[in-house]
Amino acid sequence: MKKKLFIVSIIGLIFIIGLLVGCGSTPENKPDAQPGKQMMPVVQVASVSKTTILRKLDLTGSVEPYRIARLASPAEGPVANVLVREGDLVKVNQSLLSIGRKRGIDALTASLKEELKKEADNLERTRQLVEMQALPQEQLDHARATYEKVNAQLIKSEETARDYHVTAPWSGIVSKVIVKEGEFVAPRASLMEIYDPSSLVIRTAIPEKHAAEVAVGMFVNVDLDAYPNDSLTGKVVRVYPYLDSRLRTRTIEIALTKSIPLLPGMFARLKVLLKSEDEALVVPLEAVVMRPKGRMVFVVDSGKAIGKVVQTGIEEGRSIQIVSGINPEDKVIVAGNEKLKNGVAVRIAGGKPELNGSGPASGQKQNVGGQKK
Repeated sequence: MKKKLFIVSIIGLIFIIGLLVGCGSTPENKPDAQPGKQMMPVVQVASVSKTTILRKLDLTGSVEPYRIARLASPAEGPVANVLVREGDLVKVNQSLLSIGRKRGIDALTASLKEELKKEADNLERTRQLVEMQALPQEQLDHARATYEKVNAQLIKSEETARDYHVTAPWSGIVSKVIVKEGEFVAPRASLMEIYDPSSLVIRTAIPEKHAAEVAVGMFVNVDLDAYPNDSLTGKVVRVYPYLDSRLRTRTIEIALTKSIPLLPGMFARLKVLLKSEDEALVVPLEAVVMRPKGRMVFVVDSGKAIGKVVQTGIEEGRSIQIVSGINPEDKVIVAGNEKLKNGVAVRIAGGKPELNGSGPASGQKQNVGGQKK
C-alpha cells in the first residue's frame, strides 16, 4: 500500500512541474514571437560613380635583346688568343679571338709544292713524247689538267696560311664566351655571343584570347624586380604577326619611356592597357547579382529594392562598369542583396529598425547582408 502511494506521489509531482514549465514559456513571454509581423531586410548601399575605368591585362615578361650575334669560324683549327671575356665592351671590327691555322697550312703548302713539281716534270715528259708521236694528244691534255689542279690547291693554301681572326660585326657587349684557348673547333661551331645594349626590350606573350586586341602604341605599366621602388611606363613597339603554334600566344615587345640601365634576363610584371572608358558608370562588384533574367543590380527607391537588369562592361579590381540599366543618381545595394525580391521593402543599415506594420522593435538583432551585427 505504501509503495502505491509513493508512486502516485511521484506522478503528481511530475505533473505539477510540467504545468509550471508550460506556464513559463507562453508565447506572450517570448519577445520575438509577434504573429503577422515580419522583419525588414537590412541592406548596405553605395553610390554610382562616374569615372574612368581601365581594362588591363596582367602579364609577365623578361628583358631580352633583339640584336644578338652568335659568332662562328668558317675554318677548323685550334682556338688561339681569346682577347675578350663576358661583359667586355667591343667595337665594330675588333678582333675577339683567332683560329690557329699557320702550322697546319705550312705543312700542306710544302706538300703541294712537291706534288706540283712532280706534275710539272710529268707534263714536260708527256709533251716530248707527244711531239715524238709516242703518246696520243689526250695524254698531254690530261697531264696539263692535273698540273693546273695541283697549282690551284697550292695557291688557295698560300692564301689561307694566316690565322683566321673572328671580329665583332658591330659594337656591343660580350654575353658569352663558349670556347677556351687550345680547344680544336670545327667549321661553323659557335665560339662567342655578343648583344647590342641599345636593343634591349621587354618581351612577353599575349594569350590567344587577347591576341587581336593588342596594337603598337599601347601603354603598359611595368614593374621590375630590379627596381622595386620605381613605377615605370612603357609602350608596345612591336607586335609579332603570328601566334606560337605550340603555346597559342602572340609575342609583343615593349620599350620603356624612361631610360634606365637594363640587363638581359630581368623579370618584369606588366599591365597592358587594352581599353579605357571615360565618364563610365561604375559600381562595386558586389552590387551585381546573377538571376534567371541575367545580371541584375538592386537599387533603393522609396524604401523598396528595385531590381534592374543591367549590361556590364569593363571590370577593374573590385569595380565594374554598368553600360546600361541604372542611372547616375541611383543608390545600389551592395550587401544583403543575395536573396532580395523585386519590390520588397528594405531598410538601409544604420537606420532605425522597424517591422512591417509596426513601430520600433526593442531587444531584437538585425541582419546586414545576411549576418548578425
